[in-house]
Amino acid sequence: MQTQTLERMESNVRTYSRSFPVVFTKAQNARLTDENGREYIDFLAGAGTLNYGHNNPHLKQAMIDYLATDGVVHGLDMWTDAKRDYLETLENVILKPRGLDYKVHLPGPTGTNAVEAAIRLARVAKGRHNIVTFTNGFHGVTMGALATTGNRKFREATGGIPTQGASFLPFDGYMGEHADTLDYFEKLLNDKSGGLDVPAGVIVETVQGEGGINVAGLEWLKRLAEICKAHDILLIIDDIQAGCGRTGKFFSFEHAGITPDIVTNSKSLSGFGMPFAHVLMRPELDIWKPGQYNGTFRGFNLAMVTATAAFKKYWSNDTFERDVQRKARIVEERFQSLAAILTENGIPATERGRGLMRGIDVESGDIADKITGMAFEHGLIIETSGQDGEVVKCLCPLTISDEDLLEGLDILEKCVKAVASE
Repeated sequence: MQTQTLERMESNVRTYSRSFPVVFTKAQNARLTDENGREYIDFLAGAGTLNYGHNNPHLKQAMIDYLATDGVVHGLDMWTDAKRDYLETLENVILKPRGLDYKVHLPGPTGTNAVEAAIRLARVAKGRHNIVTFTNGFHGVTMGALATTGNRKFREATGGIPTQGASFLPFDGYMGEHADTLDYFEKLLNDKSGGLDVPAGVIVETVQGEGGINVAGLEWLKRLAEICKAHDILLIIDDIQAGCGRTGKFFSFEHAGITPDIVTNSKSLSGFGMPFAHVLMRPELDIWKPGQYNGTFRGFNLAMVTATAAFKKYWSNDTFERDVQRKARIVEERFQSLAAILTENGIPATERGRGLMRGIDVESGDIADKITGMAFEHGLIIETSGQDGEVVKCLCPLTISDEDLLEGLDILEKCVKAVASE
C-alpha cells in the first residue's frame, strides 16, 4: 500500500483512515475494494451517508444522464429544473403520503448547516435564545450545533471559546430504565425558580447515533411532543443519521406518530454520498428574510438529481421499507445472540437499536476496538460509537444483499467469539 503521501500531508484530525489503514479504489453497494484487490463488506456506509449503497446504479445513471445534457450543477439558489423535480418529488412521494406539510430550506451542504439553520430559525420565530438538547446527543461541530452536542471530545476543541445557548437535559433512559426523564423537563418548565430559560426549541435524535445507538421510546417521544406543544416550544427532530429509511421508515419520527415543527436531513439525502441537506419547517415558521441564512453550495443540483431518483426508486411504495424492516430483524436477532455470547463469557453486553441502526454495547471501548479491529482483518468494516466507543455499531447499506449481510454478520460473530474466549 502506498500511504506515505497520505500520512505525510493529511492533518492529524483524520479518524477513519486510522481504523481502516488501506487505500480504497472501488466500491459497489455493500463492498469496498482496496488497491491490492481485497474486498471488504461495508457495515459503515459513510456513517449512514450511503443508505442506498456505494455507486447505486439507478442513482448513478440519473446523474450521468443529467451531466450529459449539461444540466446546471451549481446555481446558488436560482431556480432550475433539477430543483423543481426534487421539490415536486419530495412533496408527492415523501411528504403528502405521510400527511406532512413543510416548506423547504436549503441551507448548505452538510448536516451541521441544517442544524445551525434549524436552531437559528427557532430562535427567530420564538424570540427566545435557549435550545434544549439531550445528554449524549450529537448535532454537529460548528459552534451553534456544537453547543447542542454532548460529547466532551468535541466540546473541548474550541480553543477555549465557550459554547452557548443550549441547556442539556437527560435523554430517555439516561437516569435508568424506570425513570421518565421528561418528568424533570416538565418540572423545570412549570417552576419559575427552576433556572431553565424557556426554550425556543428542543432538538432531539430519536435514535442517538454517535451517542451510542440510544433509542428514545415511542411514548417518550409522544410525551416530548405534547410538552413542547403545551409550552409553545418548537420540536426539532434531527433526522440526519436516523432518517432516509435508516430506522425502517423514511423519517425516524414516523414510528411515534408525531409531527415535528422542524426536521433536519442530510447524510443519505442525496443518496449517492454527495453533500446535501435540507430543513423542513411548518409553513408559518418560514419567516426568513431573503438571504438571511445562505451558503454558496445550497444549490447543489447534482445532489438533487440523485435524491429525486432515490425517492422515486425506493419510496414510491412500501416495498423497500418492508425489506429494510425484514433485514433489521435479522441483524437484531444476530446482535442479541452475540450480546448473549459475550455476557455468558463475562463481558456484559446488550443489543439496542431501531431498524438497521443497531449496536452492541460491550461497556468497554477497548473491547469494542478489539472486535472491530479483528473484523477489519477478516474483511468487515464496522465502527464504534458511544462516549467511550463502547458500542459496536452497524450502519450497513439498506440495499445490502442478504448474502453480504449474512457474511458480514458471520465475520462479526467469529470476532466476538474470539474476543470472548480470550
